[in-house]
Amino acid sequence: MPRYTVHIRDEWLAVPCRDPTYTIQWLGYEALKRYTKNKPDNGGINAVKDIRFVTRRCQGQGLLDGDDTIEDVLEDNDFVEIAIEGDTMSPDFIPYQPGVSHLTAAYRESDDNLFLDGNSLTSTDLVNLGRGLYKIKLTSEAENGVVKSRELLDTIVKENKVVYGITTGFGKFARTVIPVHKLKELQENLVRSHSAASCLSFVPEKGTVGASGDLAPLSHLALGLMGEGKMWSPKSGWADAKYVLEAHGLKPISLKPKEGLALINGTQMITSLGAEAVERAQAIARQADIIAAITLEVLKGTSKAFDSDIHALRPHPGQIEVAMRFRALLDSDHHPSEIAESHRFCDRVQDAYTMRCCPQVHGIVNDTIDFTQKIINTEINSATDNPMVFAERGETISGGNFHGEYPAKALDFLAIGVHELAAISERRIERLCNPSLSELPAFLVNEGGLNSGFMIAHCTAASLVSENKVLCHPSSVDSLSTSAATEDHVSMGGWAARKALRVVEHVEQVLAIELLAACQGIEFLRPLRTTTPLEKVYDLVRSVVKPWIKDRFMSPDIEAVHRLLLDQKVWNVAQPYIEKYNMELLPESRPISPTAFSLDPPASPRKRIRLE
Repeated sequence: MPRYTVHIRDEWLAVPCRDPTYTIQWLGYEALKRYTKNKPDNGGINAVKDIRFVTRRCQGQGLLDGDDTIEDVLEDNDFVEIAIEGDTMSPDFIPYQPGVSHLTAAYRESDDNLFLDGNSLTSTDLVNLGRGLYKIKLTSEAENGVVKSRELLDTIVKENKVVYGITTGFGKFARTVIPVHKLKELQENLVRSHSAASCLSFVPEKGTVGASGDLAPLSHLALGLMGEGKMWSPKSGWADAKYVLEAHGLKPISLKPKEGLALINGTQMITSLGAEAVERAQAIARQADIIAAITLEVLKGTSKAFDSDIHALRPHPGQIEVAMRFRALLDSDHHPSEIAESHRFCDRVQDAYTMRCCPQVHGIVNDTIDFTQKIINTEINSATDNPMVFAERGETISGGNFHGEYPAKALDFLAIGVHELAAISERRIERLCNPSLSELPAFLVNEGGLNSGFMIAHCTAASLVSENKVLCHPSSVDSLSTSAATEDHVSMGGWAARKALRVVEHVEQVLAIELLAACQGIEFLRPLRTTTPLEKVYDLVRSVVKPWIKDRFMSPDIEAVHRLLLDQKVWNVAQPYIEKYNMELLPESRPISPTAFSLDPPASPRKRIRLE
């Protein structure tokens, strides 16, 4: 028999329906009858038939017509809310809000499996898992390891051995031995008692100090598995955990000795947020090179500073990679630029640092991201529980793998590194908007004064950069003693991860503004055209944002281009040209420079600098 989960005020109700041709209005009244029956005073409702209400889906908040049949508009186990006329929305109801999280909004259930072996998971895998591209399965080897560890723990319990977190209390209560008949309650109480933080999410983002694991947030994660608290699914939106589990044919888990501790005593929250931060940082870093190249073209800069011989003398991998990308995008011999030709013989000796030093500034960002990604990838394949169970040795050992210092320090470093992409981008936006520096109309708009153009867009970029400067203060330099001085040094890694992700988002938004401004600058250089790959990027932007003729509401434009960057569409358009350039062994194009010693310099072979 089909059943539906209905939310009324502060309560969730399971309503079976024996005839799917019944109407939505019937479902509402049936739910109200059950609601009043459960309340000592009928919930203040004297007569159900006199109540006026509206019915809407929990996911998306779409209103349902009372005259529609249930089979036409709902599926078995769908989630709906009854809003009684005169009531305000129940404070414990959390509506599904598309777009709140880039990953959640993009989530789709998949039939493909990601196999976990404890060794090969990457940050890319983890983020794709969050997007719903995979379901999780353990390898047979991993399953066998879990079984052997479980057998050892059962032996410990059976023999009444004293082992921390298995037959004793936790933290300050590590010397308190728990009777066997209360061990199940011990693990469940552990999960319940640590679920103390408050946030409109099934896993609150605040509440962890990042040592002895992310205890409070991970307890909320485990609480849902026990059928308590709130859970989210694509089908239900937010709802009571027991109903979400039932809707997917699942039953709440019953915890055995050690399992409650194992579920919460790790760095999973720090690491999962860190994985998203590092993946998004990597995506925006390579797209920053493309955006800066367009700005350089608009400001009539030179590609001379990207000569491979310069960077061979300071061979940092990131610097070499960025310089190569700039050559690939700006090389007029491969895809001629009419804009570059228009000023080829000008007397400018060199460009401003914000253009000339992109390989050096963007390069260290790339190297910082690589460093952080290695830390995160090691962390997500690590055992961060305590005590550790060594089935092959028949032994449990208390250690400190739960301490979040590694990802905390790495993510503080990531925030500091990736911020520089926004800092240098904001200065390029200033050059684009300032007519004394750009030779373009002030703020990139005609009829300045009547129109403000990109004036406030630049202010927005400046404010985001300023906010990042505060967010870049490292959280991992702080520590506060907790658990009666048992846990007397902590990492503060949760805040390190959250602010790193916030910094990355600000960087994306600043670069979205620069990309908008650079494409607007191209409008004033027409009919001249830039190189083929950069024209392709211009066309991509114009597919979602029209040129700026007169002032209009700019926020949707910024958000549309931000979405292009999130989806890596700017990179996807330019990448084939970069890869082709990098694979071809053609002579390197070297434009004439006013500082050259000879008018006819010898041809220099194209040099391939391989990254070790």
